[in-house]
Amino acid sequence: MPDRAGRDDRLPRGPEPEEVRAARRAAGLTQAQAGALVHTTQRVWGGYEADEGKVGHRRMHPAMWELFLLKTKAKGEWK
Repeated sequence: MPDRAGRDDRLPRGPEPEEVRAARRAAGLTQAQAGALVHTTQRVWGGYEADEGKVGHRRMHPAMWELFLLKTKAKGEWK
């Protein structure tokens, strides 16, 4: 059922910032390299790693998260 912002809680949510940070570090990538891997910028990637409430915070779309995991072969480690 959609919430007041129109989000449906039955749909998958993107990862938490600490998950994004840990997966990037495990892959041995900088923010710029991780962003380029999924066709975005370092600034956008940094927003995925920014804690909620911090300037620039944004939630990574589940499809982008899956793409990153597939490209870094870390899917099994970061479910």
